[in-house]
Amino acid sequence: MAVRAVRGATQLDEDTREHMLERVAEMVTDVMASNGLEVDDFISVIFTATSDLVSEFPAYAARRLGFGEVPLLCAKELEIERSMPRVVRMLAHVETDLPRADLTHCYLHGAALLRTDLTRVRSVPDEAEPAVEGPT
Repeated sequence: MAVRAVRGATQLDEDTREHMLERVAEMVTDVMASNGLEVDDFISVIFTATSDLVSEFPAYAARRLGFGEVPLLCAKELEIERSMPRVVRMLAHVETDLPRADLTHCYLHGAALLRTDLTRVRSVPDEAEPAVEGPT
């Protein structure tokens, strides 16, 4: 079993607690379903949020999904001019038999525009403000 890193991102429509919990839970469960993962496969998860999201800790959504024994960390995303607003990102370290090339990184809603280089983006992007070019 290898240790792999899998990414995800989602954009919120508004900064409300319930919307934050809903969108982050959707992102986490999408990463799990897309890669055949269970909670026990997760080693750790780092969440970042843009500075315009202050209604709730993104990690709390994962806790509600059963991640009580998984180390979780929240951090503030860099504030770069023209960066996409209201975005939560995740970097999860997991144990999996999947080769690195077969991992599915899940970019949801407007955040799908952040990584158009990934051919397996799972959700159709919502209308969103332009994103800064380059990997995030």
